[in-house]
Amino acid sequence: MFKKLHFIIFTLTTLFIFTACEKKTPTNTQPQAVEVGYISLKEQSIALQQELSGRVKAKFVSEIRPQISGIIKKQLFTEGSKVKQGDILYKIDSTSYQASYNQAKASLESAKAQIESSKLKVQRYEELLKFDGISKQELDDAKASYLQAIANVEEKKAALESAKIDLERTNIKAPISGYIGVSTITLGSLVSSNQTEALTTIRDTNSVFVDLSQSQAQLLTLRKLLTKDNVIQGSSDVSLILSDNTTYEHKGTLQLQEVFVDESTASVTLRATFPNEKNILLPGMFVKAVIDSAIDTKAFLVPQQAVSRDEKANPVITIIQNDNSVKKQIITIERAVGNKWLVTNGISSEDKIIIEGLNKITAKSKVNPIDVTTKYIDIKKD
Repeated sequence: MFKKLHFIIFTLTTLFIFTACEKKTPTNTQPQAVEVGYISLKEQSIALQQELSGRVKAKFVSEIRPQISGIIKKQLFTEGSKVKQGDILYKIDSTSYQASYNQAKASLESAKAQIESSKLKVQRYEELLKFDGISKQELDDAKASYLQAIANVEEKKAALESAKIDLERTNIKAPISGYIGVSTITLGSLVSSNQTEALTTIRDTNSVFVDLSQSQAQLLTLRKLLTKDNVIQGSSDVSLILSDNTTYEHKGTLQLQEVFVDESTASVTLRATFPNEKNILLPGMFVKAVIDSAIDTKAFLVPQQAVSRDEKANPVITIIQNDNSVKKQIITIERAVGNKWLVTNGISSEDKIIIEGLNKITAKSKVNPIDVTTKYIDIKKD
């Protein structure tokens, strides 16, 4: 009897415990909100840049050639140095040219004396004709001789000027200022006025050209961009990136764009001008140029970690809705700008874009949003 009573008490106690446990277990479980960080973006004007390759060219190049023939007697410059316009570079043996000049000068003086003689003869004949001392024909002949003497003087003046020019050309001068290259001849060399080989070359690099190559694909893309309502023409400023990846200290100005496509390279040439007082940019140097080709006045810059891809590889962002649920949204990416994507469609300034905690949520998640905009975006105060 005692054992039976003990069993009944044990059974009732066990049922009481299980009943109490069932009352404590909730019947409806609510999912816990996931904490995420979001950013809010504003429209802004973004420069759409193009990076083009190019080479430096001297603005002025002068190949020095002799204009007369002769023997080189002196070289008056240091190779690689800077010369000024008008500096004498070479001296050609001037002996024969000096003699020709002296001869032409003497011939001119003789011709001038002949003028005076002819003039006096005409005056005498005019007086004699009044008294029928000579015939009219003799006076006409004297006048013709006088005019011929005048013409002869002009001819001798031209010959003297030509001899003077040849004599001056024995001093080969710099036609422009700039840096002079290596001399291709030595003292005692015979040079001629019709030779094709330059004696040396001067390059003015105080300011330089940079010829850039823009592919036809880049050109067409730019023209399509400029047809959009919110895209305007960019500036003519050009920045240079040197071969050591440093940026050149001065900005250049875009001067022109060729109006045809080169058949061999399928590209067009753009030319920019850069100041080069320190002679850092050398002719032939390879460089890269960055041009603000266009400006998008209504663009968004989205940090790349806020953008993912869907199953079709479309770029998407995850936005927080009013009820703290989440939604995927496809966007249009124009290009990368630094570590951000330039987005031209699929986003508005009202969107709360999740950037932290993306791996912790699903399409059915509820979130606890925290604004982390200042952590990822530099907010400019008006």
